[in-house]
Amino acid sequence: MTTFDDRERAFETKFARDEEMMFRITARRNRLVGQWAAEKMGLTPEETDAYAKAVVQADFEEAGDEDVIRKLLGDLTSAGLEIDEAGVRVALEEKTVEARRQLMESQ
Repeated sequence: MTTFDDRERAFETKFARDEEMMFRITARRNRLVGQWAAEKMGLTPEETDAYAKAVVQADFEEAGDEDVIRKLLGDLTSAGLEIDEAGVRVALEEKTVEARRQLMESQ
């Protein structure tokens, strides 16, 4: 029975590690996409930092990426920029790849 218990523990540990990594990638991605949007809106470095943090916080409103997309799309269109939901989704995908690469390099 210990072999089964050991395997179960190993799977649980791997699952927890994978979930933590996905959380870190998503948070890093949100920060990067916040910086991307702030640059498009022409914000100062201080405003960029605050905006990136606000985008990270926006992700805690509901499960999934829809809350982040709504925030970015609303803020970018309010700033007078021509961008649609597809453009925001493309930026999210690009920043996900970049966030994953950054985290892999830092380990």
